[in-house]
Amino acid sequence: MDVTFYGARGSCPCSGERYRRYGGNTASVLVRTDGGETIVLDLGTGLRELGVAISSDHPAGGPPVRATALLTHLHFDHIFGLPFYGPLRHQDSVLEVYGPRQPTGTIGDALCDLVQPPFFPIPLQSLLADMRFRELGDGDEFAIGDAKIQARLVPHPGPTLGYRIDVDGQSLAYLPDHQQPVPGGAIDESVLQLCRDADLLVHDAQYTEFEMSHKPHWGHSTVDFAVDLAVRSGVGQLVLFHHDPSHDDAALDEMLEKACALAAPHGLSVSSAREGATVELGRS
Repeated sequence: MDVTFYGARGSCPCSGERYRRYGGNTASVLVRTDGGETIVLDLGTGLRELGVAISSDHPAGGPPVRATALLTHLHFDHIFGLPFYGPLRHQDSVLEVYGPRQPTGTIGDALCDLVQPPFFPIPLQSLLADMRFRELGDGDEFAIGDAKIQARLVPHPGPTLGYRIDVDGQSLAYLPDHQQPVPGGAIDESVLQLCRDADLLVHDAQYTEFEMSHKPHWGHSTVDFAVDLAVRSGVGQLVLFHHDPSHDDAALDEMLEKACALAAPHGLSVSSAREGATVELGRS
């Protein structure tokens, strides 16, 4: 299983020399399995470059692509890349989108309401690819080819899922937006289920401790908590994710340095998600 980051930022995209090394696009991650499945985690602005990587930037969309997207929730930073996903322009492409069941309406309704005039010039329904929407609830499990998928609700404003992918003898847990517990509070069992003994955990690490003290209920986690969760869960590798737009390369370097110092006594490997970087699981 290969995991490649095309967008690792949270809240909103950002640009400039200060963001060159880690990148400024919002959440979108490509998972490729040894069996040939193409799985996309979230549809943030990184999805445009992801689409180019798996197809092309041809006006007609390049060769057709069959892919499955696992959408964690419907906040802007996780969906804004959808109309810029190039393979949608090819009439033989297929994009199947799984996402959390909504209190009213469906995820398909919500995305179609956003991708239409006056917000976007072309209605989502008019795009040429075959798009399919699947609603998920807490505890749902299903297969994408040879990959076993688990979906669990995690604490964050609005219906939000975390995912676990088990394939090729390896496991990936993906929790890009996670409201960490209040001091002394318990970690949700659903979170622990997703993370337990995962080979790779991609986890929300948006805030420093100081920022969390001013934003305690904004739905995110600190670097300190991400490391603690990974250690408690017996994770093999932790990737810090969902970088705050106020954190430039230098700030992210400092946060990673702190995370590595916290993780070192436990033998936990930690890195910070960078656009274009790939983690290869199951390969020496």
